[in-house]
Amino acid sequence: MNTVAANITATRDKIARACHEAGRDAAGVNLVAVSKMQPHDRIAEALTAGQRLFGENRVQEASAHWAGLRSQYPDLKLHLIGPLQTNKVRDAVALFDCIETVDRPALTDALAKEMTKQDREIRCLVQVNTGEEPQKGGVPPDGLPDLLDRCRKLGLDSRGLMCMPPIDEPSAPHFALLKKLAHRHGLRELSMGMSADYEDAIALGATHIRLGTALFGERDTKP
Repeated sequence: MNTVAANITATRDKIARACHEAGRDAAGVNLVAVSKMQPHDRIAEALTAGQRLFGENRVQEASAHWAGLRSQYPDLKLHLIGPLQTNKVRDAVALFDCIETVDRPALTDALAKEMTKQDREIRCLVQVNTGEEPQKGGVPPDGLPDLLDRCRKLGLDSRGLMCMPPIDEPSAPHFALLKKLAHRHGLRELSMGMSADYEDAIALGATHIRLGTALFGERDTKP
């Protein structure tokens, strides 16, 4: 069975090859290790291997994973990649360095208010529901201009977009749409691509890829 460290090394090699094939600099692709529902020993192994950028789905679970590790790893960066309820905004602003799932006006308002209160500015990505799936978070593509305008008026550092394509459709068209939307609005960052499709995402301009299984193996069934 491969270790987490070996998986990270192998994945970084694959990222480098995908970037070479796409004519991109591998330094422009950030590997977000999705640590949700992973035991502490696997996270510790990733940290020992030099991984410093992690993604979590839930604020409470992230607090349990990382509260005691910030002082040990001052260069640690945490991204929230799951939905954020407004009643969790205070804790999210205190813990995370980037919120990737900004998707509605109520959340932009709550984030702006809490960042001011905590005197802490964190990056935000707007989640786009490229498949317009009713059960999934994210602003529909035609609602993106208004939400970005609201972010900017509130002073949020909304520098990019994120998407999670439908699981029963090819990912590439959704990545292409996100790239097109980002270009249209002058945004630099694209968070897209997971363990099964990150090479396609890199070819289409991803700056952040979110990998869990490829690095950690199968998740535990319980957080």
